[in-house]
Amino acid sequence: MSEPAFFILTALVDAPRHGYGIVAETTELSQGRVRLKIGSLYGALDRLVGDGLVEVDREEAWQGRLRRYYRLTERGRHALDAEARRLAANAHLASARLANSGRPVTGESS
Repeated sequence: MSEPAFFILTALVDAPRHGYGIVAETTELSQGRVRLKIGSLYGALDRLVGDGLVEVDREEAWQGRLRRYYRLTERGRHALDAEARRLAANAHLASARLANSGRPVTGESS
């Protein structure tokens, strides 16, 4: 799962959101590491909808335009949980190996 997809799914855990809301929530959740542009957001949403991980919740008129809201499906919730567990296991493995390497980690992270 790509990092943008991971954060899009995470942004939809607590409530349905429209495109701008997903962009803002993704930026906040990732502490600015993931900054989605509208074009890439809708490409990712189309893939997530096609995979059954996200679905359209509703459409509302707002300032003369339709605003589409998306929500996480049950399948999306399970996929996000599995990915979060996978990432946690990978991070744990790397941290344990670094701790056992006998060399301190110094310098700045990127």
